[in-house]
Amino acid sequence: MTQSLGKYGEDLAANFLNTHGYKILERNFRIRGGEIDIIALEKNVLVYIEVKTRTSHKFGLPQEAITPHKIKFLERSAKFYRNARQNLPLAERIDVVTVDLTSGKPVVELIKNASF
Repeated sequence: MTQSLGKYGEDLAANFLNTHGYKILERNFRIRGGEIDIIALEKNVLVYIEVKTRTSHKFGLPQEAITPHKIKFLERSAKFYRNARQNLPLAERIDVVTVDLTSGKPVVELIKNASF
């Protein structure tokens, strides 16, 4: 996946989240080994959001790219984020936003509380 495709998918996801009541706090929070695409507040819950964008289903649906390894990485990254910030709500979860571009028109879906 190219960086511009990933950014396009993240932009679509951020707009989608904003219209669904999420307040974006940060995008592309990086630590060694990767990043959290979007960090947001939904009501009083801190949400770490992974965005998966696909232009074909050759390698599966976007949500199929969220592996147990990826969830563990997000959990570890969330700890780094929390330790580097103050005054965050105690409640937190991981959501996934999928952006499917296979039909030409973006289809954006939210999977709340992604876990295995």
